[in-house]
Amino acid sequence: MDVKIEQSWKSCLAEEFEKPYFGQLIDFVKNEYGKMVIYPPGSLIFNAFNLCPFDKVKVVLLGQDPYHEPGQAHGLCFSVREGTIFPPSLVNIFKEIQSDLGKPVPKSGDLTRWAKQGVLLLNATLTVRAHAAGSHQNKGWETFTDAVINRLAVQREHVVYILWGSYAQRKGAIIDTTANLVLQSPHPSPLSASRGFFGNRHFSKTNEYLIKTGQTPIEW
Repeated sequence: MDVKIEQSWKSCLAEEFEKPYFGQLIDFVKNEYGKMVIYPPGSLIFNAFNLCPFDKVKVVLLGQDPYHEPGQAHGLCFSVREGTIFPPSLVNIFKEIQSDLGKPVPKSGDLTRWAKQGVLLLNATLTVRAHAAGSHQNKGWETFTDAVINRLAVQREHVVYILWGSYAQRKGAIIDTTANLVLQSPHPSPLSASRGFFGNRHFSKTNEYLIKTGQTPIEW
């Protein structure tokens, strides 16, 4: 199957694209886009990969589902389009960055700037129906994104994996913690942020590890 995705990812995921589940997933997704409002726009489904080639990945930040309201989702977990009001989890992420690194809260919630520095902003599920959270779960996306994590875990080392909440932590269970840095805490959602997300210092810890392993730190 000819999937429109950045070339290095296309090469390392070639086997995955030929598996029966992936063909069924693409049929389902095409059908959904044909009859429903689906986010993100079709051209941005693989945005996280297109902005962050396989060999450039320094950090993997795992989310669960794209945002499901208009003007938000653009293929990067936790990120929203320019000019969009920050969702509550993103507000809390910026609060933690301010507390951890002393950086002011940015005017834009578009995290493309992180992706271009080597942060793979990966949702477990890459599409969703408008106003219907979780509507494209258990259709095959999770199998695909598990394969992405597996390829990284097998072929790359000295990557930082940021796992917020039990869902991301279960998904990241295969990662070799001796060859990479795995950072875990509660999710930045208002329901859980005060139970250990605030004060986790994941942003400074990430940069300390990157510097220690000879990599350029992220401008968060």
